[in-house]
Amino acid sequence: MIKISQILRTLTHQCVVMTLAMVCFFACSGSLALAAGGGHGDAVPAYSAEQTGSKPQMSKFPIPLNQYKDDPNDSLLTTLEKRNDQSGGFNLAVTLIFLGAIIHTFLAGRFERLSHKLALKHKEKLLATGFRVMHPEERMPVSFASAIFHFLGEVEAVFGIWIIPFLFVCWNTYDFASFSNYLNYDCSFIEPLFVMIVMIVASSRPIFRLAESTVNCGAKLGKESPGAWWMAVMCLCPLLGSLITEPAAMTIGALILGKRFYELKPSRKLMYATLGLLFVNISIGGTLSHFAAPPVVMVAEKWGWGMGFMFIHFGWKAVAAILCSNFIYFMIFRKEFAALATQQKAEVDFDDAVPQSWEDRKDKIPLWVTLGHVFFLGWTVFFAHVPVLFIGGFLFYLGFTVATPQYQNQMSIRVPMMVAFFLAGLVILGGVQGWWLQPVLMSINEEYVMLGATLLTAFNDNAAVTFLASTVPGLSDSVKYAVVAGAVTGGGLTVIANAPNPAGQAILGKYFKGINPLWLFVWAIVPTGIVYVFYTCFGH
Repeated sequence: MIKISQILRTLTHQCVVMTLAMVCFFACSGSLALAAGGGHGDAVPAYSAEQTGSKPQMSKFPIPLNQYKDDPNDSLLTTLEKRNDQSGGFNLAVTLIFLGAIIHTFLAGRFERLSHKLALKHKEKLLATGFRVMHPEERMPVSFASAIFHFLGEVEAVFGIWIIPFLFVCWNTYDFASFSNYLNYDCSFIEPLFVMIVMIVASSRPIFRLAESTVNCGAKLGKESPGAWWMAVMCLCPLLGSLITEPAAMTIGALILGKRFYELKPSRKLMYATLGLLFVNISIGGTLSHFAAPPVVMVAEKWGWGMGFMFIHFGWKAVAAILCSNFIYFMIFRKEFAALATQQKAEVDFDDAVPQSWEDRKDKIPLWVTLGHVFFLGWTVFFAHVPVLFIGGFLFYLGFTVATPQYQNQMSIRVPMMVAFFLAGLVILGGVQGWWLQPVLMSINEEYVMLGATLLTAFNDNAAVTFLASTVPGLSDSVKYAVVAGAVTGGGLTVIANAPNPAGQAILGKYFKGINPLWLFVWAIVPTGIVYVFYTCFGH
């Protein structure tokens, strides 16, 4: 038994270490900001605040949207052609790169399968040559080609890979300094950093156990069967996203589904239906508040949308759509849920005689440890837009976990880092797509704005869609509503449609052996259609 005094001494030691680290962190941050003269250093803006209509732009690209010489009488195709000519062909090149990245996500599964085949051939070759590991520290040689295709098959790495040709296009059209300025000053990586940290904290054992206990209250209504757990997660976790943000809700929901549902190996149809429904529910579940869903955050302050406005115009419709979609999918697969319940009972009876793994231990976590994790999660969410504070809080969180190792599981770093890498690549490549996205949005007839926003969201981050809409002056309230409603409605159609989706895919991807984007799209269509009906029939 570890004494309380020992825990307090360890905690005190860690706090001292982390305090010193924080002092250095803030000192370095302040010094860098001071030396940079407000963040831009000696760099001269390529476009002033007056030219961009917002803040100075340090890079020569992309051309600010209000600097294009558009003719109101031109067709959409002519407008896009003139904008591309004005950029010297740069616009078309970077859009083709973005399109290539999207196509790559659809081919990721093929690359993964090819990697597996090459790895098997390499092992057969080693066996044929009689290779043996002669030293305990000697590593088994692997196929370099297999490793390359495995990397190409990692969906979370796709957009990061396509930054390489993007770099050469920027270098060839402009110069390397512009590319560097674009990354350093004009791109914001706050969201990728936030998602990475909130995933790490939300996946910790105390937070997971707390969330599992909360969801279990709903699962008990169905005697904790797989169907009951499925329904509880699908109903409660998306709504939880309006409080702790969508990335945290996605992380918790995916972890519980993995443990309580996907481990039972349901049919492939049910697996995809669950994933598509989870993505759609999380996308609209954050609309009960004005700070949880990325596409809402982009416009809430500028358009004056508060908590009350969001619940009246979006929130209750989201709740109704979630309940309706969940009920329909549950009824479609009700026979399989019953079969899974029988399978679960058999496995539980068998597991009673098998010792549990350390990761699944059931020992009680002290209340003060759980409250400590809740505090750090709350701190991260509250300061989601202040990276110095949420990163600083994360340093203290690391110290807290080191001081309480007996209540922790092994910290998962790889998956959150890969998700952050995916989102960072999306930020970089998506940040130069405004040249075509804005005129497309403006050209859509007001009656079809929501449909257009829903479809555009499938091929671009929904936060980018609403952000570009917020730059268009004079939008009516009905159009504003339609843009945001369409953006959150289409947030589950693809992995890139909503920022939390890569987190869900990264956590649950191991159960699919390569998620097929087409099947995800197909099974997300039904709940997307239901949400669309609720947002249109009960419009602004």
